[in-house]
Amino acid sequence: MAANPSSTPMPRVLWPLLFGNFVIGTGVMVVPGTLSDISGSLNVSVATAGQLISAAAVLMCLGAPLFAALVAGWDRRRLLALSMLWYAALHLLCALMPSFGTLLPLRVLAMAAPAIFSPQAAACVGLLVPPEQRGRAITFVFLGWSVASVLGMPLSALVGGLAGWRVAFTGVAVLALVSAVWVWRTMPNGIKPPALSLAAWKEIAHSKPLLLCIVVTVLYSSGQFVLFSYMAPYYKAQLNVTPLELSLLFAWFGAFGFLGNLVMSRNIDRLGASRSVFIAVACMALSMLLWPLGTTLWLASVVVLPWALGCFASNSAQQARLVGLAPALATASVALNTSAMYAGQGLGAAGGGALIASSRMDWLNWVGLVGLLAALAVSAWATRAAKARALDSNAIN
Repeated sequence: MAANPSSTPMPRVLWPLLFGNFVIGTGVMVVPGTLSDISGSLNVSVATAGQLISAAAVLMCLGAPLFAALVAGWDRRRLLALSMLWYAALHLLCALMPSFGTLLPLRVLAMAAPAIFSPQAAACVGLLVPPEQRGRAITFVFLGWSVASVLGMPLSALVGGLAGWRVAFTGVAVLALVSAVWVWRTMPNGIKPPALSLAAWKEIAHSKPLLLCIVVTVLYSSGQFVLFSYMAPYYKAQLNVTPLELSLLFAWFGAFGFLGNLVMSRNIDRLGASRSVFIAVACMALSMLLWPLGTTLWLASVVVLPWALGCFASNSAQQARLVGLAPALATASVALNTSAMYAGQGLGAAGGGALIASSRMDWLNWVGLVGLLAALAVSAWATRAAKARALDSNAIN
């Protein structure tokens, strides 16, 4: 009798990929977690320090599809290990920088690693496990990002608050070095997924449902990051939280984000991907609407719950939606969706920084709410476009 794939342990080779995504996620979120200390240490405004998020997001947005083409022929053992070594070296250099002007370009260069590691780790999973384990294996590897939200960002905020942002960056460098060694020792040689074809990109460009879904990702990512980028200085300014309280609040957010992702993975087939995306984005919009009620730490921890439940779940559901719309184009559409996510992060961080620079910190949630409501509207439009395309296809057949 054949074994149930869901009960089969994941191959040991996937663990360094999961850990690598944890390190990548922790490094990406180390800036939002230590933004207040970076601002004070380098004598720049919070809005200026937020440019570290915007500029890095631009690199990750443009880099994901570009690097996917440039590294198509690379052995993934070498590529993934080298990308983590790059991450380690650049974070260590960042920790040594004496000014914001020298920190910014190095932080941007460091983000080449996230643009390479996460998409390429996902792309090579299919060559490391049998077909019946592929979906579960990809989900397993991307749990690293969820774990980063539970542990990485809270620890970064705590370390940054107690010992300074430089120590937090150094911690990321050490973790990245461990990840590089683990990948090198565990990954087999000769793993080379097929490159993205120009025909796949052209087909996506002519698919209205897919393009609308990409717009949805930009809108909900920017809607979140208008506020998420500045949660640390926001809570410090509005609630006067301590580093420990801020760390606990981020851990609370991450834990429910992890829970939301688990609930989504178990119910998405029953609900459908489009409806799941709508529910997740609506949850985030609810938190933005209720945000002014978070006048104490306890109330803030309640208000943030819907956002946490929808945050990572929306990304998982959106990727499942893209794969379901066009399975043959999944490699290209998911790469483009990754770029859209980072583009939204950059736009949101830039918009939030402009609001703070204009002394309108209390507008952050309202601008974020507009972005999330727009995402809901475009998501409904994408669903109608997909149904219309399916009807046309059935009529032709």
